[in-house]
Amino acid sequence: MDKARRELVREYKQTPRPAGVGAVRNTASGKILLVASTDVPALLNRHLAQLRLGAHRNAALQADWDRLGADGFAFEVLDTVAPADKPGYDATEDVATLEALWLDKLRPFVPAGYNPVPKAR
Repeated sequence: MDKARRELVREYKQTPRPAGVGAVRNTASGKILLVASTDVPALLNRHLAQLRLGAHRNAALQADWDRLGADGFAFEVLDTVAPADKPGYDATEDVATLEALWLDKLRPFVPAGYNPVPKAR
């Protein structure tokens, strides 16, 4: 690998990835799948790849994708967690809190959305 490419790879690996909440939105029906991760763009990309391969674990979402195609969906970052200036900061708890807020706000649960209905505690 040449020096310029190694430098680009190193820079990419050192760039913090946006942690937060995203959505796979069915633009025809408005239904969404709310997702959360410490690397939201990567998670949205994984959902896109699974849908394109016909291998998404959410059967209702996959069926709608198969019927509407890629043009019927939008992949969006809804909210991000501001990274803390602490060494070794782990955004996992902050992402979980943010996800809970968005789940409460949007209520994207079956049948109105693609997220499973939460189990009663």
